[in-house]
Amino acid sequence: MLHYLKIWLATARYSLVRTMMFRFDFFLWSLVELFWMSVNVLLISVIYRHTNSIAGWNKYEMLLLVGTSLLIQRFLMGFFWSSIFEMSRNIRTGHFDFFLAQPGNVMFMATTRKLDLDGLINSVVAMAIVAYSAHQLHLHPNAGDIALYALMVFSGLIIHYSILVMSMALAFWITSAQGVEGSYFTLMEFSRLPREAFKGIGNLLFVWLLPVVVVSNAPARTLLHGFNASWCVWIFAVAAAWFGAAVFVFNRGLRRYSSASS
Repeated sequence: MLHYLKIWLATARYSLVRTMMFRFDFFLWSLVELFWMSVNVLLISVIYRHTNSIAGWNKYEMLLLVGTSLLIQRFLMGFFWSSIFEMSRNIRTGHFDFFLAQPGNVMFMATTRKLDLDGLINSVVAMAIVAYSAHQLHLHPNAGDIALYALMVFSGLIIHYSILVMSMALAFWITSAQGVEGSYFTLMEFSRLPREAFKGIGNLLFVWLLPVVVVSNAPARTLLHGFNASWCVWIFAVAAAWFGAAVFVFNRGLRRYSSASS
């Protein structure tokens, strides 16, 4: 693990130096993401001017849920997004050979090469939204509740990471997986909705089969209502299952990779 930590720190240093070479680009995208997050928060304020409850969630409970969803998304964007979405192009062009020659697990090297600092910077804003919502709800979580919330957020991040890796690993079998990015953005929109809003097929699809709703609802519920064994077991089990599936699909696809020299 120390070996991989050193590799990741070298990657982080490279990303920081590269970002500082293009400062205007960094500040511009940070502002774009901040504007997008602000729109989400303002939308909640506008909606709750006309209603007091949505699926049993009041204004600040919904804001806590949205803040949790944004936090997971910012972590996903900051740590993994660029690297994962470059996989398809690298596989198609043969540049994926670069990762095969590196001193570490191929999946780790290919999905952690770049950090997007604009996403990581705005994760602080998402944390502030969560803290503000908790304050307005007069919540007083103890250290255990906060640690459990953080662990659930991490599990949600693993679920998103795994689904993305599986999706982009399709490039080992097909010509391109470029359409996945837009589709996944659409899918992530559902994570900002309460679980109670989904019924029938929607509940089966977005809660059980593709748990994009669970990744934000489970941590938010932990802050709101305290420890719940069923939610904890469910999100941890789902994270482990999806990560195992991602490793399996990636390694199967890796066997089909013919490299640039073949």
